[in-house]
Amino acid sequence: MTMTNLRPDLKLIANMIEPGSRVLDVGCGDGELLEWLGANRDVDGRGIEISQSGVNECVAKGLFVVQGDADNDLAEYPDQCFDYVILSKTLQAVYHPREVLLSLLRIGRKAVVTIPNFGQWKVRSSLMFRGRMPVTKALEKTWYNTDNIHFCTILDLFDLIEAEGITVKEFVPHSADGTRLQMSRGRANWFADQALFLLEK
Repeated sequence: MTMTNLRPDLKLIANMIEPGSRVLDVGCGDGELLEWLGANRDVDGRGIEISQSGVNECVAKGLFVVQGDADNDLAEYPDQCFDYVILSKTLQAVYHPREVLLSLLRIGRKAVVTIPNFGQWKVRSSLMFRGRMPVTKALEKTWYNTDNIHFCTILDLFDLIEAEGITVKEFVPHSADGTRLQMSRGRANWFADQALFLLEK
């Protein structure tokens, strides 16, 4: 698999991972990021995926992935057993985002978290002018079939990070196609479709 085949936000994550690292990808889907990291960064990768079909795809690729979910299964991992723990576009879909975020930083030296930004101007205008839950490039599903249960903006996540004394090593607001946006968190909250956070406790 080449870098060009990766989902745009996964390309940004892949470029942050140091070669030879131990990585846990929580909510790894079909394993495309783990597969790329193993082939191109010599990463010792593991994954957790809630869907059986996702686990099956990962296993078919030779990846070490178990079925489980972030809310219930991160407690099984010992402290600091990974260099990076990745949670890509999943924090807003868990029942207990604060506890999950703290668990990522307990079991990993660093956490890489990406979120869709519910504060983006198109989302705001859809609610204001159409009176309906938004559907955008970053939020492709409608309200009744979305996995999202916590509607988080970039500023909301910064608030939680700061309340818990977490250090932001890198903040990468970006568009849905993965284009980095060089702007402050306040402007990013208006204009970024998604955001990536590299975190450390």
